[in-house]
Amino acid sequence: MRVEQKLREMGLELPETAAPAGVYVLARRVGNLIYLAGQTAHLNGVVQVKGIVGKDLTVEEGQEGARLSALNILSVLKTELGDLDKVRQFVQMIGYVRCADEFGSYTGVVDGASILLRELYGEAGLAARMTIGTNELPGGSVTEIMAVVEIEDR
Repeated sequence: MRVEQKLREMGLELPETAAPAGVYVLARRVGNLIYLAGQTAHLNGVVQVKGIVGKDLTVEEGQEGARLSALNILSVLKTELGDLDKVRQFVQMIGYVRCADEFGSYTGVVDGASILLRELYGEAGLAARMTIGTNELPGGSVTEIMAVVEIEDR
């Protein structure tokens, strides 16, 4: 599959894995599942996509934040596994979107993450998913996404 090669071909690279912002771990392995802590739209610890979708950001700008959240998820997986090709499938994803009170299209925002993961892993990149609209996220990030991933040892 060579996921990292696909990333390069798409003109993308993995961000540096940031340290936890509190008292928690970035990932916890249970059998062949890895539970990943929520990842915001940050690079090197600095939120890159800030704002409120439906107020000062468009859905497309929110999708860019979700895509960056997904890249941060991949960064944590790379740190944990050493090889992104050990991912068998994304099992579950929960996405939070910072949005205006009457904004109801937050599912479309988190699609930015799902589209990237599908491009990299095919149907195995699509997880059972829940999206939630909220009024605040860490650092003003537009998105925060957590995931559960099934892996295989090679």
